[in-house]
Amino acid sequence: MADETRPPGKRDIRNFNDLLVWQKARDLVKAVYQGTRGFPPEEIYGLTAQLQRAAVSVPSNIAEGYGRGSRKEYVRFLRTARGSLYEVQTQLLLAQDLGYLSPAKAEELMQSAARCCQLLNGLLRSLAKQGASK
Repeated sequence: MADETRPPGKRDIRNFNDLLVWQKARDLVKAVYQGTRGFPPEEIYGLTAQLQRAAVSVPSNIAEGYGRGSRKEYVRFLRTARGSLYEVQTQLLLAQDLGYLSPAKAEELMQSAARCCQLLNGLLRSLAKQGASK
């Protein structure tokens, strides 16, 4: 049942997986795993693993923060997720510099990470406004 007091386009959030930022972060993880398949075997424990771990950290921290039960903890985990996104972006640039990713593939992944960052920043702003109005 839709909440008629909510503005059009706003969705009810009942769980972390209803969050668009979590959904986009999950998509980013899949894209990073696909993108790292072509990395050299000697990077399996290096840049490949680091990039995959940083990507996985983003939706994981969003979900964990959501489940913590306090706004302060939620914000802390969202900021950790944002830090992981910055790691992903840095590692993607390094992978491109090393010739492991084509410029086009690196740009595609960077755009996906940037979109997650925009959504995450929007969620953080929204939570800050909600906290200020209490």
